[in-house]
Amino acid sequence: MTSLQFYGLLPFIVLAIASVVVILLIAFKQSHTLIQVTGFGMMCLVIFSMWYVRDRLPVDVPPLFVVDGFAAVFTGLIVFCVLVVGLLSFIYFEEREENPKEYYILLFLSTLGAATLTISRHFISFFLGLEILSVSLYALIAYLRTRNNAVEAGMKYLVLAALSSAFLLFGMALIYMETGTMDFATIARTISTSYSPLFITGMGMMVVAIGFKLALVPFHLWAADVYQGAPSPVTSFIATVSKIGVFAVLLRFAQAVQLQKYPSALYIFAGLAIVSMIIGNVLALQQQNIKRLLAYSSIAHFGYLLVAFLPGNAAGVQAAIFYLSAYSITLLAAFGCITMLSTKEKDAESPDFYRGLFWQNPILAAVLTVVMLSLAGIPLTGGFMGKFMVLTSGVQQQLWFPVIVLVVTSVLGLYYYLRIISLLFAEAPAAGLREKNLHPFFNFVTYTALVVLALLLLGIGILPGLLIDGIRQFL
Repeated sequence: MTSLQFYGLLPFIVLAIASVVVILLIAFKQSHTLIQVTGFGMMCLVIFSMWYVRDRLPVDVPPLFVVDGFAAVFTGLIVFCVLVVGLLSFIYFEEREENPKEYYILLFLSTLGAATLTISRHFISFFLGLEILSVSLYALIAYLRTRNNAVEAGMKYLVLAALSSAFLLFGMALIYMETGTMDFATIARTISTSYSPLFITGMGMMVVAIGFKLALVPFHLWAADVYQGAPSPVTSFIATVSKIGVFAVLLRFAQAVQLQKYPSALYIFAGLAIVSMIIGNVLALQQQNIKRLLAYSSIAHFGYLLVAFLPGNAAGVQAAIFYLSAYSITLLAAFGCITMLSTKEKDAESPDFYRGLFWQNPILAAVLTVVMLSLAGIPLTGGFMGKFMVLTSGVQQQLWFPVIVLVVTSVLGLYYYLRIISLLFAEAPAAGLREKNLHPFFNFVTYTALVVLALLLLGIGILPGLLIDGIRQFL
């Protein structure tokens, strides 16, 4: 490995070291607070190392990795999400019965897996990154093993993820049989002269695995149960970090092989987008549990995201990254509010936790209002600008049917988002919310982080050019 390649991989090396550091802290029986602060420092070090190597990009690390501006954008978004998830984890696990220290080892390992996906350009690194991410998630989902739904959610994810990995490996094997290579760029050169049924079958099996990881219909059956059964910070991690990593490698592979040139591939992804938008919104309409509602909502939102994926041009990629950024900020704020309202006994899933919240905790109510408006795509929020950019990229390529479905289902989604907002301003119940018995500093920092996330949503909704220009500088 050359010095340039070492510098290119430095952020990912720091991520791997973070897990080792936490193991050593646990061995010396350090406190939860020290582990939390150290983990936060390690994530900041990852950001610093990414900033340090920015002028050296792109860096080829053959045959498995390429560290370029594309990877930097997605890795930066992943680390930002993990910083927030880590903060929510301290608030959440400080009151729980489980020892939270080992949780951070799993959190950093799964982050490493997601980050590895962003720099993968080879089937081997793709599969290794995906498995590092998935195996850590099995334990994270079932971490509170004494809760009724935790082990069930972990087992469901374990069985279905193992099945999807089998599809992924078989699809990779078929593509390798046809092309004789597992490198994305070499596959692209090979299939430009040979586009056989064997390759189509392999791609179809890979789509099954990717559809499972992104919770696209009809591979979505795990989503609601896992979102409900997992601890709230883990749910936010699944909804943001794990999906960012998988979407990044899907986007890189599609660009490498120029997937949009093949009508059959476009029809498959367009079909997945359409049914995900429709079924995700229809199922969300029926939910009273907030975490299950966000699970079905996420199915619809990744259907929207595929509309930006379909064109395969620069405008579509920029729209997809903008939408993914706005959606991730929104979900982090949403699950942050759920975490702050959760009690030691149960998570804040029932609408009863939110009825009259404005009269008891106006800060959380204001943040949650901005979140729901953004998810609904109301103007002056990041969600609106994200949907506008996705619609623009779809219209430019004359993808009329997916665009029409996006507009109609977005209107349908207004109902359940506004229903939650109406709960916030309803008459307050007689019993007030129980205050968390937490360290005042971490309580203040968490509230500040949620307010900052809400302001970010409003900021990129009012001044989207700042984020768009930042994305363009790297791509």
